[in-house]
Amino acid sequence: MFSLSARPLKGQAAGPFEDVITAIKQGDAGNLSRYLDNTVEINIAGRSTSYSKAQAEIILKDFFSKNQVKSFELLHQGEAGGGSRYGIGNMVTGGGSFRTSFFLQKKGSSLVLNELRFESK
Repeated sequence: MFSLSARPLKGQAAGPFEDVITAIKQGDAGNLSRYLDNTVEINIAGRSTSYSKAQAEIILKDFFSKNQVKSFELLHQGEAGGGSRYGIGNMVTGGGSFRTSFFLQKKGSSLVLNELRFESK
């Protein structure tokens, strides 16, 4: 006799959420931009602006070039309504430490990154 049980997603192949974490850890704006929504809210040190996908990639490249990532530790993650996911962590860079939050929204069958926050600690 054997039983079936539902397993959490952790054992499955990496998806957009894990890819975004990896890109943040590596300070890789190019890989991060693969998941950007058509418009993205980016908040850096209290200044929040909506950018097009192309503008957002430039802003992120600039941010990571000035702030070489030394480490990123995910402290909290969760799901919001409709399959959206978010993560909050601490990122240590050559330019200082940032509380980093990101939000992935379900759009069609995929998740897109629609908000990123880098708040100085």
